[in-house]
Amino acid sequence: MSTDPRPAPEPEAQVPTCYRHPGRETYVRCTRCDRYICPECMRDAAVGHQCVECVSEGNRDIRQPRTVLGARASGSATPVVTYTLIGLCVLAYLAELASTDVVREFAMLGLGASGGQPVGVAEGQWYRLFTSMFLHQPPTGGSFSITHILFNMWALWAIGPSLEQVLGRWRYLALYLLSGLGGSVLLYLVDPLDAAVGASGAIFGLFGAFFVIGRRLGGQVGPIVFLLGINLVITFAVPSISWEGHIGGLAVGALLAVAFAYAPRAHQQVVHIAASAATLVLLAALVLIKTAELSSGAI
Repeated sequence: MSTDPRPAPEPEAQVPTCYRHPGRETYVRCTRCDRYICPECMRDAAVGHQCVECVSEGNRDIRQPRTVLGARASGSATPVVTYTLIGLCVLAYLAELASTDVVREFAMLGLGASGGQPVGVAEGQWYRLFTSMFLHQPPTGGSFSITHILFNMWALWAIGPSLEQVLGRWRYLALYLLSGLGGSVLLYLVDPLDAAVGASGAIFGLFGAFFVIGRRLGGQVGPIVFLLGINLVITFAVPSISWEGHIGGLAVGALLAVAFAYAPRAHQQVVHIAASAATLVLLAALVLIKTAELSSGAI
């Protein structure tokens, strides 16, 4: 019996392939999970390359930078909320131009009559507390008409983006809406038979918040104090202006900004949510109390 003197052939080495694309040969490994990755799956790392899954997992572990007030530091992000609020006010004004019924149906009114029927917040039309802050004096309302919306939109465009950036979108939106609501509620409490429209209550709330937050961050607050002072003089000098809306918005905006600006860093989110919710509950309670008073006939 004879034997073959030649050595047995070694098994052919298997070429590694990408774990995500089995048909692609590669010799590059992910420096994090050690799996083979093709050029399409490679992501540059501090040393070598990583796969897409390891990069995604690493990004989740990185804490997002935040402002002093707890908002995500988004750099030059577009002030979406500010532009949306301006857009809603402009659309509402166009609706006023199209129909005179818009102001009558959606203006802030505590208790009144329309077509012989009682209307107003006291009659269950709670939406007037909010819709009124997007309406403005119509063109037929006198010399102050077009100036009303122009000034409010200019003020919103001027100070809104900076507040939105430092507060973040949800805090900023809560500040605006609750300030506007505060103006409507004070009017309801003081003079429920009067009607009013305008974003001025919300704008005054932004003025107050700008001052509080500016002081908190060590910024220049002189210009906002000057602007606020002029507007307060106009508020009480012009008879047709609802001072209740302005003062109510200013008070709510300033107080809410104090909670936002001076909350303990370790519990910022909780304090901010609690302060917003508590403000809403308080304003709602005041409306309920006033409604019960009006229902009993004690005006």
